[in-house]
Amino acid sequence: MPTLASSSRTGRRRRMVNEINVVPYIDVMLVLLVIFMVTAPLMPPGTIDLPRAGRSAAQTDKYIEVQVFADGSMRLRSGNTGDPSERRIVRADLEGSVREMLAEHGEGTAVVISGDRAVRYERVIEVLGDLQQMNVGRVALMVKPDN
Repeated sequence: MPTLASSSRTGRRRRMVNEINVVPYIDVMLVLLVIFMVTAPLMPPGTIDLPRAGRSAAQTDKYIEVQVFADGSMRLRSGNTGDPSERRIVRADLEGSVREMLAEHGEGTAVVISGDRAVRYERVIEVLGDLQQMNVGRVALMVKPDN
């Protein structure tokens, strides 16, 4: 019975090689490294323009404020419009109320979410998600200015 290590032509026994030649793998890795180094500067950076918590000298525009309280209740009011009225709303009525106010003040009006310090972060994210599903163009989170 012939073995794998024997050769019928020459009659010599060949040994099995138990090494892996890694030189081709290193070459491939170096080529990939060069490709990534060349293409990385060409990709646009993912910058985030975060608002400052300090005071701003810029005049703020009109906005619609969605206030989220710790007990789960919500209020909707207009900011910088001279209308001090507030409406109590529930999450189910958020879309209709915001659309109505956007129609009054214009589609370019920003919607600002101000969450109470004690409110769960998840609640604010739910409101943010609802506004995103409504395709509101400008959404922001309100912070208390540093004094």
